[in-house]
Amino acid sequence: MRPMRLTTVAAMVLAAGVLQVRADDSITGEVVDLSCYLHHPETSKGASHKKCAETCAKKGLPMGILTEDSQVFLLLEDHENPKGYATAVEGAAKTVTVEGKKVTQGGMNGIVVESVK
Repeated sequence: MRPMRLTTVAAMVLAAGVLQVRADDSITGEVVDLSCYLHHPETSKGASHKKCAETCAKKGLPMGILTEDSQVFLLLEDHENPKGYATAVEGAAKTVTVEGKKVTQGGMNGIVVESVK
């Protein structure tokens, strides 16, 4: 009976939208370092911020995608396929298209990076 309860709870959590996962999503936008962008968004994007964004990426600080309509998605590494994430992070201050799975948890949006174009 216990496994049935866990399955029911998991189904309820997904249905409630607490955790949303969609397959084969893509997001196009600028790769930004979130440490700077969240603190001062007006000056933490574009070519003038490239060197800082690259430095933050090398330090392992969180990186994200800023879409044209000002949505921000945290870049997440697929532990079984880390190459896509590494490629995305190398694109600091550039516009890229990231493909993977969008996820939402506790109001935060992210994408598990599978590939970058």
